[in-house]
Amino acid sequence: MQKQPKRVTGMGGRYLYAIVSGPQERSYGNLGINGGRVYTIGDGDLSAVVSDVPNQRIRPERRHFAAHQSVLRTLMADCDLLPMSFGIISGGPKAVRGILTRNRKALASQLIRVSGKVEMGLKVAWDVPNIFEYMVNIHRELMEARDRLNNPLRRPSHEEKIEVGQLFEELLDSDRESRTAMVERSLGPKCFEIKPNKCRDEREVMNLACLVGRNHVAEFEAAVLQAAGFFDDNFTFDYNGPWAPHSFVDIEMEVSHHA
Repeated sequence: MQKQPKRVTGMGGRYLYAIVSGPQERSYGNLGINGGRVYTIGDGDLSAVVSDVPNQRIRPERRHFAAHQSVLRTLMADCDLLPMSFGIISGGPKAVRGILTRNRKALASQLIRVSGKVEMGLKVAWDVPNIFEYMVNIHRELMEARDRLNNPLRRPSHEEKIEVGQLFEELLDSDRESRTAMVERSLGPKCFEIKPNKCRDEREVMNLACLVGRNHVAEFEAAVLQAAGFFDDNFTFDYNGPWAPHSFVDIEMEVSHHA
């Protein structure tokens, strides 16, 4: 991912939305942060898509996130792009061209990686009233451990409670791994890459970012529905996109803050 932004020095900055191919100047209207005009600054065979911003850090507010995503959606309809992380600010045009020059090799390589592709997301979750009781009912060893813990003839120790909790987590992770592998086998032929993201809570089974051909989103969706057929009603499938391929851009980019 790109380096986190730093405070801009100078008269003003250029907020970076994306990197695209080609040196030609392009303008996309007043879609940017704070209604700023979105345009390109080119250098050689690459251009940065930017808008002018005041001499300050952009606050992570909903309206700013929305403007950032709006620009990326507009660009996706026009060309391939490398999306930048929210909040990256450079100096003036000279500084932006310097970024393109210093990072040219990495940027060009990443653009080839995502050319003609978009990102699709897939989240699968357990849809059950109580995830612990659900796991107890499908794993005999957890049921036996739970029953020993609930023995009315004696009081369980703190260590025994911890052991049951650890067993629950281990079985949860094991189930996640096996079910994720099952889904990845179904989606694999329709994806260039699949990146598993960390689950955000214990009910989440998987959170996948999938790099899919721009013209093959329908085939990906069909593969998701096919994969869902292997799961019972205790699971929910939620896919979304297409998005700019954030999860597949991996650049330690040097950002200059001088004009």
